[in-house]
Amino acid sequence: MMSKDITSFDPKQASLPISYPLKTLKELESRSYLDSFHYPFNKASVPLIQTPTSSSNRGKILVCHDMAGGYLDDKYVQGGTNSDAYSLWHWYLIDSFVYFSHNLVTLPPVTWTNTAHRHAVKVLGTFLTEGEGGRDVCNELLSTKESAQIYAERLAELASHLGFDGWLLNMEIDLDSVQIPNLKEFVNHLTLTMHSSVPGSLVIWYDSVTDDGSLNYQNQLNKYNKSFFDICDGIFSNYSWEENYPKLSADVAGDRKYDVYMGIDLFGRGTFGGGQWNTNFALDVIKKADVSAAIFAPGWVYETKQEPNFETAQNRWWGLVEKSWGLVRKYPVTLPFYSNFDQGRGNHITVDGINISNATWCNLSSQGLQPQLMFDDSTVNSIQVLVDLTEKSYSGGANITFQGTLKAKSYFQKTIFQAELLLTKLPLRVTYSVKSDSNSLLGLVLNVTSTINENVSILSAPQEMVNHLSQKFDKIVPTTEQDGSSTEWIMHEFTIDMNGYTLTEIRAMCYRQDHELTLNSRRLGHDLVTDYSAILGHVTITPSEYKPSFPISNSWLVNGEYIDLKSSPKGDSKLLSVKISWKLKEEKDYSVFSHYNVYMENESKVKEYIGVAHVNSFYVSELEVPSATSSFKFIIQVCNVDGTNQKLDESPYYQLEV
Repeated sequence: MMSKDITSFDPKQASLPISYPLKTLKELESRSYLDSFHYPFNKASVPLIQTPTSSSNRGKILVCHDMAGGYLDDKYVQGGTNSDAYSLWHWYLIDSFVYFSHNLVTLPPVTWTNTAHRHAVKVLGTFLTEGEGGRDVCNELLSTKESAQIYAERLAELASHLGFDGWLLNMEIDLDSVQIPNLKEFVNHLTLTMHSSVPGSLVIWYDSVTDDGSLNYQNQLNKYNKSFFDICDGIFSNYSWEENYPKLSADVAGDRKYDVYMGIDLFGRGTFGGGQWNTNFALDVIKKADVSAAIFAPGWVYETKQEPNFETAQNRWWGLVEKSWGLVRKYPVTLPFYSNFDQGRGNHITVDGINISNATWCNLSSQGLQPQLMFDDSTVNSIQVLVDLTEKSYSGGANITFQGTLKAKSYFQKTIFQAELLLTKLPLRVTYSVKSDSNSLLGLVLNVTSTINENVSILSAPQEMVNHLSQKFDKIVPTTEQDGSSTEWIMHEFTIDMNGYTLTEIRAMCYRQDHELTLNSRRLGHDLVTDYSAILGHVTITPSEYKPSFPISNSWLVNGEYIDLKSSPKGDSKLLSVKISWKLKEEKDYSVFSHYNVYMENESKVKEYIGVAHVNSFYVSELEVPSATSSFKFIIQVCNVDGTNQKLDESPYYQLEV
């Protein structure tokens, strides 16, 4: 694919923060990126979640994202305005994610790193040499052993400082054989330096250059490229392999067979099985050979506008992966657990059930933990379940909606999370929000397993629901209703005490309370069926003694810099730009704060939401304000990882007088 250049800009000048690549060795060697205005905004704020499920004894799935040159809507660190932006939400089927573009040094946009880490997925950048320019790069890069080491260290430094997890090395250029020793020094030194600076990191070699320096795709691991494989963490094979190549590669790799990633190009360009809707054929062969898979360009579904729409097509395509490979990720695995099902894009933003913005937006850093809704395109189920971006949400920009019909005295269950959470900090408090009509009831079913494989199903739901279903579950826990900020949403809460058990599954339980004939009822054969509609806004799980706390407003130091106030083209208003930064006066673990909502309060005390920050800074870019205004108040609402939010009148703020 052709590269799409980012509009020329001076990275040292204040401007709307973006993620961007490095295009020259000079940029890499000089460390100029670390002096740019954009650097602090591009630091990942979400640490890589560690999961108990080991990937060392199974094949893994690597996804390599390549779309129209990269750095599209995802480059806007503070979010963009395209609610139809590309998004990925099947993280539970992915082990590692590579961001690819046709630039020398592709730094993954921090928005991808944040959401991938939230789902326990590692993120890799790409180092690419190709064409005539690639030849010149390699001549400099590999001129000496020392030069190879210096550039390797620069790459490792960027990964460490920005918080991502490794590199894909793609040397698609013919080299002289005398350059190969220094190329191997580059690969080896990068791998060792990455392992030292970012524990658990990965350096993956792309199947390109062979031992003699020629660009000769092998489409497998063999004696011609194994020397590179031996000094890094894995090989990503080219796509034109034959059916027996995965098994041959496994034999060559020996006890490192899971470090062999057989490539599949979704566009089908010379790929085994043809890619596209036949990708599962290649995955089945790879899984049978017991190696790993590398899926290239999953954005094919989005770019080619597969029918009937992006959401349905994406769910259907990833359903092929799930059927072939199975889940590779489970959550929750740690506490506190919180999900608002946000896909990182939408048509509105809400906080605690209160709508604060009707603007369209996209920001993958805001993506919540995604539900594991197995795709089902059949019409067997009476209730259709989907993540909905249109109905006003409880938090963020999405919900899970349950719509359809239910027969009299029947119920419907749907798995929303497959978990691996050891219940030790007990009892646990579970809270969830529901919006529905008065007769459409929604509860949760928790499945837990003991150390001796005793399975217990726990239904927690409103009293009128458990009265009818108590015989179908091992344990019944009625919920209590809690007061919330919004009258549209009902907050349900319950506690469980199952010490030593492991939570393995969370299901939504739909039940229709009223089965008398109504305007929404009709006969289906001998059965009475009634329309059912309910919305699940969020799920939170915490230890019962857990209480979120927010530092008081004067605990923070808040300041502004890069202040610019100029006349707008309209003439009757001004454009304000300012970088606002905040930090606590005393040291604290900032990781308990997931993000910060930023508001501007006008002279009439009306608060307007203007954006979200995932680091301790926010850049206000050319905000239109009345010409006569000389005083501006910006409120930074601190938001906790458990989904709770500081009250606005108790939040830190920045007062600007101009």
